[in-house]
Amino acid sequence: MIDKAKEILASAKTKMGDAVKFLEEDLKTYRAGKANPLVFNNVVVDYYGTPTPVPQVASVTVPDAKTILIQPWEKKMIPVIEKAIMDANIGLTPQNNGESIRCAVPPLTEDRRKELIKKVKTAAENAKIVVRNSRRDAIDALKKAQKDGMPEDMQKEYEQNVQKETDSYVKKIDEVAAAKEKEILTV
Repeated sequence: MIDKAKEILASAKTKMGDAVKFLEEDLKTYRAGKANPLVFNNVVVDYYGTPTPVPQVASVTVPDAKTILIQPWEKKMIPVIEKAIMDANIGLTPQNNGESIRCAVPPLTEDRRKELIKKVKTAAENAKIVVRNSRRDAIDALKKAQKDGMPEDMQKEYEQNVQKETDSYVKKIDEVAAAKEKEILTV
């Protein structure tokens, strides 16, 4: 029975950890005033009928702190990528020189900063929901295991362990979100 309880706890930890990792990766795509090639991970172009992220059809580099350079592997993709950047509404204006696309990263406006902070808070709340759902699933599994013969004191002990893990992951999510908010507010 103890193996079953450990397995339930490990499964919950994994799901909670994945929620934090997903949040961290998602927040990397938010433009915070300095050039970051990851903002193009969510910009999708039509590549021979297949929706494809820009980094998979072009080289995305950062020559300096305020510029992002996109060099498509096929020249005919330049107008397609340009249009996708405009449609993505990420606050960047592409400039095409026939060989590559340059995006100058403008400083964030106060309104854009507030909008990004709202997005950060929403993403953090969604991650917390995943963590809480993992907790609920683990506690339900522990209750079911108790009905199947697990001692009640063991079930209660592991419920407390699940709650401790939940609290620690919620704290991590808050820390990640706070760090991103600070980055966005830094001028």
